[in-house]
Amino acid sequence: MRNVLRTWQDEVKKTFSGKADAPPDWSLKLAEGDDAGYHLPGSAVWAVHGSMTPIVGGIRTLLMQSLHPGALAGVHEHSNFREDPLRRLANTIRWIFTVTYGSTAAAEEATKRVRRLHEPVHGSYRDNDGGERPYSANDPGLANWVHIAFTDGFLAAHKIWGGPIPGGADAYVREWSQAGRLMGVEKPPLTEAEMRGQLDHWYREGTLRADSRVKETVEFIRNAPLHPLLKPGYRILFAAAVYSLEPQYRQMLGLSVPRLGPFPLPVRLATKAVLGVVHLALGGLHRRMGPSETAARQRLRRLGEPSADLV
Repeated sequence: MRNVLRTWQDEVKKTFSGKADAPPDWSLKLAEGDDAGYHLPGSAVWAVHGSMTPIVGGIRTLLMQSLHPGALAGVHEHSNFREDPLRRLANTIRWIFTVTYGSTAAAEEATKRVRRLHEPVHGSYRDNDGGERPYSANDPGLANWVHIAFTDGFLAAHKIWGGPIPGGADAYVREWSQAGRLMGVEKPPLTEAEMRGQLDHWYREGTLRADSRVKETVEFIRNAPLHPLLKPGYRILFAAAVYSLEPQYRQMLGLSVPRLGPFPLPVRLATKAVLGVVHLALGGLHRRMGPSETAARQRLRRLGEPSADLV
């Protein structure tokens, strides 16, 4: 049993950081840099990204992003997500945490790296009216969809399973808009209402689509190729992502909130428990914060930043 628990813990760590025995090298380098970065302790971004809720938010984000045929074409035609989904996950986590906790130079360099990877991602797709439309991963309009799906997903999950957000939901949307601008979004939303308005606009105007490619993507996300020991917990986290979606998007994706017999599965409670267990697996019993946040606070203390010791 002890070996099983150790294997499970190692697989959790490898899934989120790529390593079982040590923090990833890039997270330790967040202690380097000559300024405080875009976000500080006590910010809405630190509150949301420093919790466990982004695990659910990330799954929800992937589901939402799949509804835009341009975004989905880029993934299917230029990505090895089927062969190596965990590497893609690790790269995304690296960018999120570097923008969240790193210096401005680190955040900008990490973003340039992502945008360079996006340069060859272009092509065309057929829209809902039968016309041929070009797409590019670095196109500001498509980047805006990706950014909003991300922001909405992380915010929605945290509102259900997370703690208080300093300044509220609007503060998170406003603060994380900086990440959108780094990725080329020209006018990212600055309030939750503005973000929801843009999402509703895409839905009403018929840009989004649910087709066989979306169905295939949803099934891949539902049955992610994880270690068998992680699959029971992941099933609950997937159910949580579905639970957090608005009904119209659940319907488009062909999903429904799971039920257990005649009674609804207690998704909220089960998810809270799974997130707590993952937190423990990542060192929660012994560390109050993860390696990225720890490294960021080291940099802030070195720079004499007063907020470095804020909880």
